[in-house]
Amino acid sequence: MNDEILYAVEDGIATITLNRPQARNALTFAMYERIAEICREPAAHGDPRVIVMTGAGEKAFGAGTDISQFRAFSTAEDALAYEARIETVIGTIERCTIPTIAAISGAVTGGGASIALACDIRIATVTARFGFPVARTLGNCLSMENYARLYALLGPARVKDIVMTARLVEAEEGQRIGLYSELLPDHAALMARASELAKTIAGHAPLTMRATKEAMRRLTMAAAEGLDGNDLVKLCYTSADFREGMEAFLGKRTPVWQGR
Repeated sequence: MNDEILYAVEDGIATITLNRPQARNALTFAMYERIAEICREPAAHGDPRVIVMTGAGEKAFGAGTDISQFRAFSTAEDALAYEARIETVIGTIERCTIPTIAAISGAVTGGGASIALACDIRIATVTARFGFPVARTLGNCLSMENYARLYALLGPARVKDIVMTARLVEAEEGQRIGLYSELLPDHAALMARASELAKTIAGHAPLTMRATKEAMRRLTMAAAEGLDGNDLVKLCYTSADFREGMEAFLGKRTPVWQGR
């Protein structure tokens, strides 16, 4: 797994690269855990002032969790444990004590989109396409925390539009609705701008960065506080439709939904 997450620190700027371009940078559990390990204690990983997250190649930032890993699911507890495990990772990215920048080329979907949402700043190329297309792939749902992140950023109408239509938001629309602060013409320009932006932020007061990050996290998570979404996770992940969606995806065919 060592080469599936690349990590480097230079001049106080860390770069985490999802490195499975042959699989559109789909994430294995080990990849999630490595990202969390770095974000949990950046001081122990070269002591950077800023982290830039990106995907190898130009086709995808991250295409979500490697779906083959879902085949082991057999109970509601498996689904709940999965969502809890991934939320621990996403929450760790949000709680990272230093600023994080997502530099996005191509597809940013599913778990990759969750990682991007947890970053403080998102910049993208004109090829970026964002979404959670589970309504046409697996037939599962988002965690309450991820719904809250989308809700805080985009509002309920856009969340329902994006999830229910299962469409991928093109780059220009993404910038217009607040997903991205900047659009760049290509991957080289993206990474150059990410480096420039990281250097600017690295030169600013660390405690201001930390306080602002945590304030925004608390405000965002307030939307999910006290709300239990376990029933929604169980409804979707234990359904025949979820099994059908997974097998159809892996078999490269169209799923036949039954609503049960």
